[in-house]
Amino acid sequence: MSGGVRGVGVDTVDLGAFAASLAEPGTRFADAFTATERRQCRERAAARGADPSSSAPARREDPLARHLAGRWAVKEAVIKAWSAALYGSPPPIAPDLLRWQEIETVCDAWGRPAVRLSGEVARQVAATVGQDVRWHVSLSHDGDTAVAFVVLEGP
Repeated sequence: MSGGVRGVGVDTVDLGAFAASLAEPGTRFADAFTATERRQCRERAAARGADPSSSAPARREDPLARHLAGRWAVKEAVIKAWSAALYGSPPPIAPDLLRWQEIETVCDAWGRPAVRLSGEVARQVAATVGQDVRWHVSLSHDGDTAVAFVVLEGP
């Protein structure tokens, strides 16, 4: 594809605050994640559970929330990258009408993240920046923070 960088987005998530919000009844995070995101996060949390051979001090954290926080950071970074591509134009989807599940982080067999859009988000991205866009994602955890960096590349 010939094209260039259309937008860049970055987001950080405090793991403790995210876990507390995730645990609250009626939280907006209840419907923010797809079944695939939840499954992949459960699998990743189980695979990276407490390692008895590790010399690192044990943290009191919810491993599932840790991985979901990374997915949340990706969702926010996608919106920021898309928004940067639309600089000077109003958002095509009102913030209160955005369906967060339509921005999905999926990982390949080696754990590398990618973005998959669906529904109205996919339609509006195609209408505003083109159908042949690519999302480049970097996702990391460090200490009590998850961070995502997203680049929107398009025609």
